[in-house]
Amino acid sequence: MSARVLIVDDLYPNVRLLETKLSLEYFDVVVAMNGPDALAICEKGACDVVLLDVMMPGMDGFEVCRRLKSNPATAHLPVVIVTALDQPADRLRGLDAGADDFLTKPIDDTALMTRVRSLVRLKAVTDELRSRALATREIGGPDPLVLAAADTGEGARILLVEDRPSAIDRIGTALSQYHQVTVETDPHRALVRAPEEQFDLALVSLDLEGFDGLRLCSQLRSLERTRNMALIMIGEMHEKARITRGLDFGVNDYLLRPVDRNELVARVRTQVRRRRFSETLRGALQASMELAITDDLTGLHNRRYLDRHLGPVFGEAALQQKGLACLLLDIDRFKLINDTYGHEAGDEVLRAFAERIRQYVRPMDILARYGGEEIVMVVPGAELPDARAIAERIRERIEATPFAIDGGTRDIGVTVSVGVSVRRATDTGPADLLKRADTALYRAKSFGRNRVEAAAA
Repeated sequence: MSARVLIVDDLYPNVRLLETKLSLEYFDVVVAMNGPDALAICEKGACDVVLLDVMMPGMDGFEVCRRLKSNPATAHLPVVIVTALDQPADRLRGLDAGADDFLTKPIDDTALMTRVRSLVRLKAVTDELRSRALATREIGGPDPLVLAAADTGEGARILLVEDRPSAIDRIGTALSQYHQVTVETDPHRALVRAPEEQFDLALVSLDLEGFDGLRLCSQLRSLERTRNMALIMIGEMHEKARITRGLDFGVNDYLLRPVDRNELVARVRTQVRRRRFSETLRGALQASMELAITDDLTGLHNRRYLDRHLGPVFGEAALQQKGLACLLLDIDRFKLINDTYGHEAGDEVLRAFAERIRQYVRPMDILARYGGEEIVMVVPGAELPDARAIAERIRERIEATPFAIDGGTRDIGVTVSVGVSVRRATDTGPADLLKRADTALYRAKSFGRNRVEAAAA
């Protein structure tokens, strides 16, 4: 998988060495010799992964990383700090700044390429979510990037799969200060609990008694309900080959024994934030999809949804020779309500009108705002007597109970006229069905309103 890798280092020999290694693996390389240039490149979206040196004049790598992770436009960029600093305190500073990993020079080529490829795959998924979720910003919804970047990475539900009592005590104690930790010593039970209890992250020991922890990670990655859960492996120094395999198939991160408490907390926080970032984007994407097919005032589906879904419903009814009814409902003298009580009162009536009709809708029915005060209800499987009965029940319900306006301080009487039609064998498409319902509605209006009229058979 090719990608653009930004190398940030003020020493040209270091840049040249990394550039050569990455180019041989078919990565495109972008170079920045200082922090401000690196930030500018990232803000333009000109890279997929950042390899960041720490020791630079002016703005060091830690500060560059902090700025990238605090900016909603760049918070999603994977950052690997690559430095000669090898003390635990240095590693912790990098992870606290938001880095996804911390590699010490001289760099192991296999570890570097495995990490870059893993982060590139993660970035590709995130980019797809970002591009779609940003539609919410264009239609007035909250900015999902700002929401995601503000997350602290605390308060997560964590599954610890470990059978060493000492490790359970040490890891559980460290994480319980910030998260809700569930311990499972049996990997088979862990595989059952993980999808059922919706954990944010799982920490999996690779050397469980009588079980391959790496296989458990693979199984968690393959299950639909745990596919997006963050995964961290816990292994020994001599298990680097297995850890590399885990990163290859999608495990997010790893820790080596003896596990440093501060590094544990920092890596978990980073992965929780990444997982929530993706979940926020998925939520924004779902919201944008719903907004695109939902009428703002009534909460019903809109005309776009009706146009897209009525055709397939009509086609299925025709293919199976089953009934299909269409009810077109229109509030009587709605303009008079607006003129007498104001448009805000008219909106209250229309919202309540839609809610009352919704009570008669089954999951397979279509209910949509057709335009103005008109609502269309499509009822698969219904013949004319059924459709007329439904329409009469709705008409009676509307007439029987006054509508509250002015915030509930006043009530007004409202009636509805309904035009009903059913699919005919001679219909060429759903437009014929709708046209007959519209004609029947017009007849109901002309005959005095507050009535149901059906299209002639």
